[in-house]
Amino acid sequence: MKGRHIPFGKFFSLLVLAGILVLAVGRPSGAEDAYDEDTYGPAAPIVWTNPVKAVVFQHKIHTMEAGLECDSCHDGIFEMEAGNAESKEDFTMQSLYDGNYCGSCHDGSMAFASNTRCTSCHIGVQGHNRMMGVSAEHGEEEGHGGGH
Repeated sequence: MKGRHIPFGKFFSLLVLAGILVLAVGRPSGAEDAYDEDTYGPAAPIVWTNPVKAVVFQHKIHTMEAGLECDSCHDGIFEMEAGNAESKEDFTMQSLYDGNYCGSCHDGSMAFASNTRCTSCHIGVQGHNRMMGVSAEHGEEEGHGGGH
């Protein structure tokens, strides 16, 4: 049985096309850079439950993906101490709308405005229960929670 040979010109063209596709599409899925907590912040999400339940913040989205440095937010907009912002009386949606906390960047210019795309951050009581592994029957009463 004779082997099939591809003419060199055709082979070279296919090789160039494959290279262009790799460059255009990027690296294969699953080939993500390793997440380094020293560089990008804690891998675990921050979950705020006050004044409403619940809002999720992911450092990875802001540092690794958006390219912000830790000192873009710390220690000016947010202190490094866990739970500090949540304990403040002015940690409200109105404060964000006024340009404080997340609203410093989420103003519609630098990032989506804090009064849009609510479910990007707000996961609610049911989402919080799912995240924490609490069933609805053992969790708190389901509902919006108010506080806006």
